[in-house]
Amino acid sequence: MRRLLLALLILLPLTARAQTPPPEDRTTLVADSVTVQSDQVLVAKGHVEVFYKTQHMTATEITYDRKANRLVITGPIRIEDGTSAVFVADQADLSADLTEGLLTSARIVLDQKLQLAAGAVLRSDGGRYTTMRRVVASSCTICKGSTTPLWEIRAREVVHDAMSQQIWFSDATLRFVGVPVLYIPILRVPDPSLTRATGFLIPSVRSTNSLGTGLKLPYFITLGPSRDLLVTPYFTIPGDRTVALRYRQAFSNGTLQINTAVSRDHIKEGATRGYLAAIGQFDLGHDYKLALNGIVVSGPAYLSDYGISDADRLDSTIALTRVQRNLYFSAEAIGLHSIRAGESNVTNPTFVTDMTFHRRFLPPLLGGEGEFEIQTHSHYRPSNVTTDTNGDGIADGRDMARVTIKGDWRRNWTLSNGIMISTQADAEADFYTIGQDAVYAGTPYRGTGTAAVELRWPWVKAGRDGTTQLIEPVVQLVSSPISGTAIPNEDSTLVEFDESNLFALDRFPGTDAYEGGTRLNVGMNYLRTAASGWSLGLTAGRVLRFDDFNQFSAASGLQGRNSNWMVAWTLADARGLSLTTRTLIDDNFGLTKGEMRFDYTRPRLNLSGGYEFLRADPSQSRTDPVREIVLDSSYEVTRFWNAHLVERYDLVTRSTAKAGLNLTFRNECLAIDLSVSRSNVSSTSVNATTDFGLSVELLGFGGSSAAGHQQVCRR
Repeated sequence: MRRLLLALLILLPLTARAQTPPPEDRTTLVADSVTVQSDQVLVAKGHVEVFYKTQHMTATEITYDRKANRLVITGPIRIEDGTSAVFVADQADLSADLTEGLLTSARIVLDQKLQLAAGAVLRSDGGRYTTMRRVVASSCTICKGSTTPLWEIRAREVVHDAMSQQIWFSDATLRFVGVPVLYIPILRVPDPSLTRATGFLIPSVRSTNSLGTGLKLPYFITLGPSRDLLVTPYFTIPGDRTVALRYRQAFSNGTLQINTAVSRDHIKEGATRGYLAAIGQFDLGHDYKLALNGIVVSGPAYLSDYGISDADRLDSTIALTRVQRNLYFSAEAIGLHSIRAGESNVTNPTFVTDMTFHRRFLPPLLGGEGEFEIQTHSHYRPSNVTTDTNGDGIADGRDMARVTIKGDWRRNWTLSNGIMISTQADAEADFYTIGQDAVYAGTPYRGTGTAAVELRWPWVKAGRDGTTQLIEPVVQLVSSPISGTAIPNEDSTLVEFDESNLFALDRFPGTDAYEGGTRLNVGMNYLRTAASGWSLGLTAGRVLRFDDFNQFSAASGLQGRNSNWMVAWTLADARGLSLTTRTLIDDNFGLTKGEMRFDYTRPRLNLSGGYEFLRADPSQSRTDPVREIVLDSSYEVTRFWNAHLVERYDLVTRSTAKAGLNLTFRNECLAIDLSVSRSNVSSTSVNATTDFGLSVELLGFGGSSAAGHQQVCRR
């Protein structure tokens, strides 16, 4: 039968009024047939649809009683109320605006996540409250022929408050695969559409060999639209007690977060341990950013005992930065505190200040590009001893302040035969004030300058099959004077020599030391890219000095008149495999430094790892060589199960330095996270630690994490 479209001005909520209702209160009714039995009763049958305000209903038959202002509906019924709720029922007796009345054999779906099936559903108070009886709630997919979801909550009564977005369960029982595991007399949870609400979050179990097995039960408190507090009690079987707090606040121009914890445990009987940390970021306008980061801790092992952090040198910083196209400015004050075993906060710097102003410009007369920089630095040690009593090569109480003024210039030319010529020059003046040092105390001054010319000749070849090759020999002549000014080196003790600084004017990372003398930096770059998708890149070179001024250690690869050969290559193919190798090789083909890394990516597998070798170097506080193998892999076992494995093995001690395994299960309604990790001797603890963690999250409630793949029902 041809369907009838009736744009009826049926005054469903306003039947007592004679005037025409406003457009937003009008109702549109679509049905196969409509019968007006009297001036008070209308019956619509067959594929019935009703559109009223933001609500949409479908049914098989509707009887509308104008006098009673009621709808008697025959299902199957589906009501979308314009919010996140969808009602499905067999029969219903509702008010004309669909907001009050009774639905039988009903099911409610909230935010397309949580389903609640009930024998009867009563809507009241204009649709604010929905009361359900004999309820089964779950967010799991239930396939045809199966009546048992992965998890479900059965309750005598459930009330959904649409205004406060809360769901109340009475006499509730949590079941897994149909087996009751927990009875809760009264349970309140947010509905899926609510992202922030006061209440308990997902508990987790943590077990370590130092603290034993314990339970974390976080409680989230909203303090308004821009503030919240997370309180997490942590109880262990041996009787340890911890309370952790996290406070967050959002401002119009930034955010602030404060974390703290207080513990009474058996590790230090009778002592109260804890920590306090804060982090903030603010936009001050005109491209200025303010960053705050601070932490204090009661003892060296507290952070690692409670799995908060592996850091063993703590810094508290306040920094102001500004970044523009041609300008960079930063100013920061840093408080340092070491919790590393064997280090003293009396002889180490505990307060540091840094300021940098960097400007880039285009010189009108010289051409090219110029840069100007002013930098200040200072650090303070609490000790007043002017000599080195602890054998670290630094006076115990040495305090230092420095002002550096630097300018540099660079210009490039390209000749007709393709040769690229670059010229560079810089000049730097350093003004020091050194105190409490019997050797270096005073106000030394140092002026340095560097000039360089560089030649590059790139050769490019393209094959008929789409393969391209690039060969680029490079020669760079650099000259810097050697200054006799005695400056203690504190910020440039660790020097790296690799492809990134093969053609650098100065390979020292800081300011206290600089690379002097005349030298040739020679090398070659090679790149081959195949049409099939694989590529090979190679960089090789070395430094040839006119004179050896003994500026570098042997382990750096830069010692002597001629440095080690630096060889680095990368191989990558279109199937997700990449290999990267960096080596420093001396003239006798001995290995000074070696690093190899591989990455392999497939749709279900991510595998990465490598090998690292470093020679022993007492000047870098490395009395033994480093030989380590690292592995990091993740594998999608099934659509729902994922495994993540990390391993770091020390070939010198023949032991595992750190290992961890993480298994996660995630589908549309359940998330399980199981982790096991073990760490051997650290810088803050002499005992190996084993950490076990377990968390189970029922997805589908407000604020829950993202759901995984949905189960696919087989036909």
